[in-house]
Amino acid sequence: MAIKKSELYSSIWESCDKLRGGIEPSEYKNYVLVILFVKYVSDRYGNNPYAPIVVPAGGSFKDMVAWKNKPEIGDNINKIIGRLAEENELRGIIDTTDFNDTTKLGKGKDMIDRLTSLISIFENPALDFSKNRAEGDDLLGDAYEYLMKNFAVESGKSKGQFYTPAEVSRIMSKVIGISKAEKASKTVYDPTCGSGSLLIKAADETDIGVTLYGQEIDISMAALAKMNMILHHYPSAKIWSDNTLTTPHFVEEEGSLKTFDFAVANPPFSDKNWRNGLDPGNDYFRRFDGYGTPPNKNGDYAYVLHLLKSLKIKGKGAIILPHGVLFRGNIEAEIRKNIIKRGYIKGIIGLPANLFYGTGILACIIVIDKEDAHKRSEIFMIDASKGFVKDGNKNRLREQDIQKIVDVFNNRTELPKYSQRVSYEEIEKNDYNLNIPRYIDNSEAEEIQDIEAHLKGGIPGREIDALADYWPVFPTLREELFSAFRQTDIKEYEQAALDTGDEEEFAEVSESRITEYNRKDYYKLNIEVTDLRNKVLEHPEYKAFKKEVLASFKEWKDDTVLHLKGMKTNDKAKTIIHTISEGLLRKFTALSLIDKYDIYQVLMEYWKGTMQDDVHLIVVNGWIADKDIIGEDLLIRRWFSKEQEEIDLKKEKQEQAFGEMQELDEENSGDDDLFSDARTDKGKITKQLVKSRLKVIEKDPENEEEYSLLEKYMNLLEKETRIKKSVKDLEKELSKKVQLRYGTLTENEIKMLIVDDKWMLKIEEEIETALDMIAHRLISRIKELAERYEQTLPEIENEVREQTKKVEEHLQKMGFQWK
Repeated sequence: MAIKKSELYSSIWESCDKLRGGIEPSEYKNYVLVILFVKYVSDRYGNNPYAPIVVPAGGSFKDMVAWKNKPEIGDNINKIIGRLAEENELRGIIDTTDFNDTTKLGKGKDMIDRLTSLISIFENPALDFSKNRAEGDDLLGDAYEYLMKNFAVESGKSKGQFYTPAEVSRIMSKVIGISKAEKASKTVYDPTCGSGSLLIKAADETDIGVTLYGQEIDISMAALAKMNMILHHYPSAKIWSDNTLTTPHFVEEEGSLKTFDFAVANPPFSDKNWRNGLDPGNDYFRRFDGYGTPPNKNGDYAYVLHLLKSLKIKGKGAIILPHGVLFRGNIEAEIRKNIIKRGYIKGIIGLPANLFYGTGILACIIVIDKEDAHKRSEIFMIDASKGFVKDGNKNRLREQDIQKIVDVFNNRTELPKYSQRVSYEEIEKNDYNLNIPRYIDNSEAEEIQDIEAHLKGGIPGREIDALADYWPVFPTLREELFSAFRQTDIKEYEQAALDTGDEEEFAEVSESRITEYNRKDYYKLNIEVTDLRNKVLEHPEYKAFKKEVLASFKEWKDDTVLHLKGMKTNDKAKTIIHTISEGLLRKFTALSLIDKYDIYQVLMEYWKGTMQDDVHLIVVNGWIADKDIIGEDLLIRRWFSKEQEEIDLKKEKQEQAFGEMQELDEENSGDDDLFSDARTDKGKITKQLVKSRLKVIEKDPENEEEYSLLEKYMNLLEKETRIKKSVKDLEKELSKKVQLRYGTLTENEIKMLIVDDKWMLKIEEEIETALDMIAHRLISRIKELAERYEQTLPEIENEVREQTKKVEEHLQKMGFQWK
């Protein structure tokens, strides 16, 4: 039986973290991930003589298990890993972590217990990869990524740079067009590959298979990357450990840099030591020729130029860099200008701050495309800095943020405050400064208070017009909500009489001297603010809008239900969610008011939180009556609703009886407490004490009131007990029926319960909530405007005068003079 991925990963992390003790997360991860790697290859390749990884005798996870609780466990784990490394040319990769290091793992029993517990974590039957695995399922590969992400979070600013957030990796792989690769001979390169996550996400974009190359200066990171490749079914990936700038490993026979079809990179930001061991003026590979030499203490452009030199004539790439590369001056400005003039920069994507584990600064993705570079006349820019969600002390891109960036970039769609095609002419006018805010103003419009409205009243028309997205959809609603504001004018001397509070003089003013007229471009709300919500939600135009949206959802739902019910074992979960999510985006593209990416997020959040685990279990085990997927509530709602209604009704009566008892208790808890002899030392009323007290005062006329109260309480207590027992019996009987029904479920019924009653019902509920939020935003804004301009300044001043006058009169009566 498969286990839910999310539960498995979190349990592994929690177990590993408990065992860490005082070891730095950046070091402890090596122990955990090496054990996970050995477990994976042992399960997957242990009995396959033709596997790409050979598991030798004495070099498997089972051999590690045999040394649990034994004094020599650390030394023998080293030997087991050594045998596996020797057999597969993995020396210096998987055997660099010392499992017999007493300075990190403790001495004697401490080491024995820690390593024994660590091995035990991965003995979990749910981690058995030798059988019942879905084709293409990256259970352990994803677990590896999950652990690396958590170690990156724990490692903090200085040592979390080895991991590029998966969300950013996915964007990079999708915007460089790897999915369009038509030949398996295509190559992908990462010159600073860290743990390899960028390369893996790039390779995952295509099913034809690509060849992966990565270089990493940190030997332990290179080891993690090689293991990561194997865990994700890319055992032939070429990973090398050395300094990419001084000693690039991937070169042609004649000595030039090897070139690749695609390249991705997340180099160390503003590397101050990039020149160590390198003479840029005499660079053998001529990477800086024609561009300029980057500053001594900032290597950002050194990595850009290396990536450019490593791409084929039609090569495409993406590199993550700090925002400063877009606008810094001096030699970097010259390098930037030379790159732009060659037409190599296809686009720039500005990311939110604080996404990366090693730094909190703003970063961007520069997208490189050499194909037809000489024809390029513009750079496509995206400012995605505001699309994120807080996740602990970091920011994280949501699924809707990722999808929007990718869609907008690949389709080169211009959106206000988000994306813009910027011509070379405009860039040249700005001295080749690529700072995104120069070209895209994403600032929010300033909230302007209308002084005239505050003085004379009325809601400004421009404030209502600012809700322009709503009015084409709800045209008559606007007319019903707002009408012209009637202005009342009073002659100056009459106003003076009013201002001085001379009511008798003002009362003599002729009505003919008061003029009323409609003030242009100012409006009043025709209904009370308290009636606004009901007015909008019940309006025919809102109902028609909601009906149209739900009709689009139904079209998607009908297609998706058929697709999901057609799932088979060994289907790929990633393919399934891609298919249904793309269909959802298409259905919601043409609708007004609603952001298709908000709806997309509804699906993806549910996928991540629930549906992903369910699909994983189905593609592993098939359509079976799995209680991990089909909760009892689904069967009850479908077949036993009457029984549940009876239980709910009795529970209401039980709560009512309990409430009445509490009320009696509270009413008699003061000095004249009639329950005093029925309470424990802690003040609790018990059945036994009530019974005893009733017997004592049963025939005592002096305690008639107390007796009546206790009798009433006892009746309620017995009633509540009877109902409680009845509820328990009914629930027991219902549970029996449900368990019997599990055993008779057909495959079609299982599909109906999971797809229709669980998945689709929940998604529809969430979409309806999203629709109501649209109405809520309109209602809130109108309410805010109505309340803002409800009272004019003269009215407020007059109210202040009236209140002042009253206070003065009260003070005079009390014998005080107010000056």
